[in-house]
Amino acid sequence: MTRRQMLALAGSAPAWMASTSSAVAAPDFTRMGGAPTAFGARASGGRAGGGRGGRGGAGRGGPAPDSVSDAPPPPPPQATPGPRFDIIEHCHNIGLGGVQTNLPPSLDADSLKAFRARIEAYNFHLVLDPGIPQPGGDLAAFEAKVKAIKEVGAAAMHAAMTDRRYEQFDSYAAWKQMWDRNQKQIEAVLPILEKYKIPMGIENHKGWRSPEQAAWMKRVSSEYVGVCLDFGNNVSLCEDPMDTLNNLLPYIVFCHIKDMAVLEYEDGFLLSEVPMGTGFLDLKGMVQILRKKNPNMIFDLEMITRDPLKIPVYTTKYWATFDDVGSPLPGRDLAKMLDRVRKSKKPLPSMAGLTPEQRMKAEDDNNNQCIAYARQNLAM
Repeated sequence: MTRRQMLALAGSAPAWMASTSSAVAAPDFTRMGGAPTAFGARASGGRAGGGRGGRGGAGRGGPAPDSVSDAPPPPPPQATPGPRFDIIEHCHNIGLGGVQTNLPPSLDADSLKAFRARIEAYNFHLVLDPGIPQPGGDLAAFEAKVKAIKEVGAAAMHAAMTDRRYEQFDSYAAWKQMWDRNQKQIEAVLPILEKYKIPMGIENHKGWRSPEQAAWMKRVSSEYVGVCLDFGNNVSLCEDPMDTLNNLLPYIVFCHIKDMAVLEYEDGFLLSEVPMGTGFLDLKGMVQILRKKNPNMIFDLEMITRDPLKIPVYTTKYWATFDDVGSPLPGRDLAKMLDRVRKSKKPLPSMAGLTPEQRMKAEDDNNNQCIAYARQNLAM
């Protein structure tokens, strides 16, 4: 079987079929699921800076070890915290068809059985975050998690391995050191992924441009290492979202779906997730391409409700990690992005000054609008 055929099968979750009784319906992969950062306000009780809570074990708060979040770190816990956020229940309650989360804190047989039963009861597709160990890290612990992920019937695994390169690094050499480390991390865990035969989608997480990530995936050449396509992240690296999709298409395992908007500011442009149908992405076209590749492609909503991100393309630091040979950013891509930015006049959403309750309402409204759009326009 070819790599392309194996990746096409990834979305159909053979683990569900192999060990699920006839009384349990298989997940419906045409329905959109939910990614943790879509529920940052709810996970943090509406406090500013929340956004990682949904990555927690069994979908109940707390960041995953070795994971990277695109949202700011959560603030210190309140003195009298309320009930912990349950991402699985929340996704079910708002009508989604799947979830990206973490394993339960305990990997004993009873806990895994109960976890799987919850997922199957809701007819959910399931994506799990195992956390990738650093070079020299605990591979035995990682293997234990992957084994558990197999046992609970996950369709795929997710990894976000980088922060925003233009904020994190001051030189190409420093970025290259991270890039080399990322590749070593995957080299170390590859035998485990191939042993348990569960595909891992590595998110395009503002660390690499899509030609760099695609070349890496080609070198790895394993049906169990692919891409979690985030529809909007590479806009921050001056890529057109359709170009990102087409560059990564042979390797895409599942997706974080969202719409994006931009607006000019003094050092470059602002970038925001916005409700589906109100941004500039060709969502229908992108979904059509992805479903042609795999009719069972998983789409998990990642409508992050937050202040706009600053993409400071007019500053020296933004360009520090790019190198004309080692990691180029073509001028034509910058020009295309700036042309789009100059034509964008609509104000971007802001959370500044909102109460916790208002933050949660804004998040709920945005997610509900996305769900309605996806049902009406994307057959999700």
